[in-house]
Amino acid sequence: MSLLFYRNTSSKYHKIPRKVLIQGSPAVYQLKLKKENIQPQRTVKDNIGTLTRMTLGETNPNKINKTILLVGETGTGKSTLINALVNYAMGVEWEDDVWFQIVEDEKRSQSESQTSDVIVYQIFGFEDKPLPYSLTIIDTPGYGDTRGIEQDASVSQRLLDLFHSKDGVHEINAVGLVLKASENRLTDRLRYIFDSVISLFGKDIEKNIVALITHSNGLTPENVLKALEAANIKCAKDEENETVHFLFDNCQSTQKTKKNKVALKGAWEVTKDQMGQFADFLTENSPQKLETTVEVLNTHTKLTACIQDLQDRIESIDLKQTEIQQTQEGLKKYEQEMKNNKNFTVEVDEVYTDTERIDGGKWGFLGLFYEGAVCCKTCKRNCHYPGCTVAWYPRDCEIMNGGRCTVCRCSVSAHVKEEWKYVNKTRKVKKTLQDVKDKYERNKAGSESELSLLETLKKNMEELQKEKDQLLEESFQHVVKLEQIALNVNSVSIYDHLDFLIEKMTEKEDTGKKRKLEEMKGRMDKDEGIKAALQYGFSKLTGAALKEKYEKGRAGFDKAKSLLETLEKEIEKLQKEKDQLLEESFQHVVKLKQIALKVDAVSTRDHLDFLIERMKDTAKKRTLEDMKSQADDKEGTTGAASQPNITDSVCSHLVTKLQELQIHFSGPLSGLTRTLKTQKTYKVLHPQLLGSCYHGNEHIQI
Repeated sequence: MSLLFYRNTSSKYHKIPRKVLIQGSPAVYQLKLKKENIQPQRTVKDNIGTLTRMTLGETNPNKINKTILLVGETGTGKSTLINALVNYAMGVEWEDDVWFQIVEDEKRSQSESQTSDVIVYQIFGFEDKPLPYSLTIIDTPGYGDTRGIEQDASVSQRLLDLFHSKDGVHEINAVGLVLKASENRLTDRLRYIFDSVISLFGKDIEKNIVALITHSNGLTPENVLKALEAANIKCAKDEENETVHFLFDNCQSTQKTKKNKVALKGAWEVTKDQMGQFADFLTENSPQKLETTVEVLNTHTKLTACIQDLQDRIESIDLKQTEIQQTQEGLKKYEQEMKNNKNFTVEVDEVYTDTERIDGGKWGFLGLFYEGAVCCKTCKRNCHYPGCTVAWYPRDCEIMNGGRCTVCRCSVSAHVKEEWKYVNKTRKVKKTLQDVKDKYERNKAGSESELSLLETLKKNMEELQKEKDQLLEESFQHVVKLEQIALNVNSVSIYDHLDFLIEKMTEKEDTGKKRKLEEMKGRMDKDEGIKAALQYGFSKLTGAALKEKYEKGRAGFDKAKSLLETLEKEIEKLQKEKDQLLEESFQHVVKLKQIALKVDAVSTRDHLDFLIERMKDTAKKRTLEDMKSQADDKEGTTGAASQPNITDSVCSHLVTKLQELQIHFSGPLSGLTRTLKTQKTYKVLHPQLLGSCYHGNEHIQI
């Protein structure tokens, strides 16, 4: 394939910057575009996708512009369709024997074609050709790629960035659902893709949604239309109540031969005719302003931010409630001791807020976008994180309304947008009675001054619960608002939140709101499109993400299992050593009995109970019990004189051995036994439970 730069072939196109890809019939050229990385991909780790503008010609704001948003699965022919739109706009005819590409050939690697990039193509300077207007084409090739639902969410976020940008897109003339003519049913993947896009728009966009059928032979695609109808895909309808659709062939760049020239000519005419009809649709149909779409996206954003905050706050509140509960238990158990001794302390897990760095910063042309967290410094909350990319300052963030934050209700001025977020942590602290009073009674109102400390703690628990209830109410109201304004309220993006909200409404015992949420979920459960989208989304999660999670968990479990085997060997070794020490101690007692003038000496008698308790050998245990019985029967043991020199070394050795034995019982053997029991109970009998354990100073995550 030649990549030589085109020099002079046809005066009709000589001013258009391009390079030769194929010198044949037709000659294929790659158009040279002005590329603007509005939001370049930042890191592989972040993998948030890009927002790129590709421009052919010079922008003329005085000319009419029509905007098309294309959505479809990878491999449906979107790139070829975009190229066909551009060639039609440029006025390319069959007789010109040329073909221009604005998008690179689709024959590229899967990793390149399955990307989360949003690309905006702008075509200017051909308004005197077949189209009396310039074109803006938005390509969203990332929907439904193999990397998971998070990638699809990043495409939605890039669209929101585009719709929000001052020099971005503010109206849509057509949303084109791209399908191959051979489709006779919508796959779970396709339904998921269409659901993801349609759920972004307000209800007024329906009459602008059309089907663009590729690889068509020009006949009515009955199978595709029936598939769209069966899937309940909302599209514009014609006079016969049939889905508005346009047909295109994808062979315009195919090299002409004597055998295929007639067929290629027919395919060209079909595409040209349908392009004309599509152009008429763009001309006659009113564009849809994106205020409602932005409102839908903002409401999605607020719902996600609200639920994210709800989950963060519940975690924080649960930690605080645990701290209060520990304090209550300590007060009930040791209240008198704490009153009598002002330095008496109880240990609790104190909750505190810290900050943590996040990946963020300004990027794009002139730093147009800014990835960061909008945080409230008054209540130390992450009000919008992740997902805040457009606003430079908190006042411009979608979650702000009327000068206040819709998440925490604090003033905009209390917020910052930075490259860090708040995190909740706990630490073990010892508190005196005064410490507890200082923390929980500091802000007592006059009417509460007579409350006991325990009553104050109870009141704090109730206030925390009220805060959780308020967050739950706000999340519910966002769902209700989406139902009112969104075209496709039966959306996977909403469905994802319903189980969480229903669970919390059940805990709150709010039967009315629980019933409404369950009704919404019930409708979605009956929606075949939602079922397919959920099935596809779930398969993506379970097929890739959960596999990765399982493999990590399996590796951790194998490491833990190896640790358990090591612990078992260590215990066996220590047990043998303990048995040996026990035997040596017994033999020393026997030896003392044989040689000592007074075997019931205090130095020996004090250790008999210890040895009797641990001796498993019944005969030896009986010998020790007899010795103790004899010592108890004799008088004068207390205060007995020291033994003759012949027994001094034996007694000293016995004491040393017994001390070693006691250390083994209270030290490593005891610790290892406890560790082994814990790990065996929860990790070996239930390996599906993942957690962590310690071995020495090493922390093993399982």
